[in-house]
Amino acid sequence: MIKIGLISDTHNYLDPQVFEYFEDCDEIWHAGDFGSLSIAQELQKIAPVVGVYGNIDGEDIRQVYPLHQRFEREGLKVWMTHIGGIPGRYCLPIRQEMETNPPELFVCGHSHILRISRDQDLNKMLYMNPGAAGKQGFQSQRTVIRFQIIEGKLHNVEVINLDVEQEAAE
Repeated sequence: MIKIGLISDTHNYLDPQVFEYFEDCDEIWHAGDFGSLSIAQELQKIAPVVGVYGNIDGEDIRQVYPLHQRFEREGLKVWMTHIGGIPGRYCLPIRQEMETNPPELFVCGHSHILRISRDQDLNKMLYMNPGAAGKQGFQSQRTVIRFQIIEGKLHNVEVINLDVEQEAAE
């Protein structure tokens, strides 16, 4: 079993609540638009970071994190990239590769829109976009996701709305 904290689009702002919500995570996955390398360094204090660079990220981040990450955890095949599209409307090069080599879990960011769904056209692949955790952008809620992978399956998937949690603390 492995516990994952999934975050994206921090845009150089790391909400202090992330430290609490991800404290028990074995890994943190960042789906791009870190904003600065210091965000990745702060997340590394919690758990190892697997990430991809986003369209706003500079050379410092691009030297550490690639455009795509394909990996396996607990028997689950994962593909993470920043700009991927949505089920039924993936970016063209991604769609072409998915048709020949689909992952079981596709993770992306960029849209700032939280979405977890199954792609019925691609072997019921699971699609996850954690929305945006930063303060820049048009999102109405700042969100992250926590979940476990056990023997190739996702369990205990939790969406955390950072704005609601922050309001409750005030």
